[in-house]
Amino acid sequence: MTTIMHLIDTTGPGGAEDVFITLADQLRHHQLDSLVVIRGEGYVADTLRARGLEPVIIPAKGSFNVKLVWRLARLVLKHRVSLIQSHLLGSNVYAAITGLATGTPVVATYHGMVDVAPDERFRWLKRTMMKWGIKRYVAVSDSLSQRIQQLGLLDAIRTRVIYNGIDVAAYAIEPSNALREQLQIPADSLLIGALGNIRQPKRYDVLLDALAKCHGERPVVLAIAGDPKAKLIDALKQQAKELGLEQVHFLGFVSDTPAYLAGLDLFVLCSDSEGFSISTIEALACGLPMVLTRCGGPEEIIGDSRELAHFASPADSDDLAAKLTQAMQAIAKGDTRSAAARAWVTQRFSMEAMLAGYLSVYRELGVDCQVPQLTAEEGR
Repeated sequence: MTTIMHLIDTTGPGGAEDVFITLADQLRHHQLDSLVVIRGEGYVADTLRARGLEPVIIPAKGSFNVKLVWRLARLVLKHRVSLIQSHLLGSNVYAAITGLATGTPVVATYHGMVDVAPDERFRWLKRTMMKWGIKRYVAVSDSLSQRIQQLGLLDAIRTRVIYNGIDVAAYAIEPSNALREQLQIPADSLLIGALGNIRQPKRYDVLLDALAKCHGERPVVLAIAGDPKAKLIDALKQQAKELGLEQVHFLGFVSDTPAYLAGLDLFVLCSDSEGFSISTIEALACGLPMVLTRCGGPEEIIGDSRELAHFASPADSDDLAAKLTQAMQAIAKGDTRSAAARAWVTQRFSMEAMLAGYLSVYRELGVDCQVPQLTAEEGR
């Protein structure tokens, strides 16, 4: 059986990590074997094991780890790997070097601008290695592809855009009061929720400022689900206190995303930069009303169907407050769950469509695999 090596340099929860796990898992249903290599224990390792995939763990630190390249090359030769699929800048560089050393084609996926920071250490050397060692670049949105190419960090001819996809059926669940009961929220309150690791680009500070400026008919409660970074979450808690926001709940990492979203009245994404935004398509799959910032991926996801979301300018708490207020007013008039939002995701951002995109790229590079035929609903 043809073997694909999957490589990523992060271990915690996140959008890129979920795509990494999904590919490694689902490609096994397409006559491919997955060899998964990660840097350590954590969310990724645990989730892989739960899906019957035992990862190879190679701890590696530093800007350039020769031992890691040597071990990767040995694994490629031992398992007769036909292609290396890597994610995020660090792994993309190591995959490129390993591909050059072993003659193995590399597909490298970029999930956001953080992957290709202009001030990246050893940038010139890394760019050179990737230029020679990567056969296909994948960007998770057109906007991300264009921004990266403007920096001269991708080869347009070798770049493909493949949108991230989700198991849409998993989000087809009825609204639930479980989250309200967990948080002991009054029945007459409006529950706004955000979903994304607590990191600076997510701009939860702007969201808190905006929330303090909102004026709605119902009491507002905010829930933020995402892996916390200690310094940031402490600062956010202090900010909420100073703003007099008493109903702000930091839930930490939430494993059951559909259940969390099913408990919300309104979804908000307030980032200043998103390569794509899996949380946006997850919220769409639940049919939630939403307020999003124009930060790259979200507006590309929504496209021409602007009735599916209210858009605010990034890092602008006044504009975000205005759009949140508009969304609350629409909900008060009966604008709640949307069947059109669910259909939009099914037609464009299904897991099947994502897999078909990657399998098509693999076939371009000579991998013997069958690309599934998508139904009209699963096509883009």
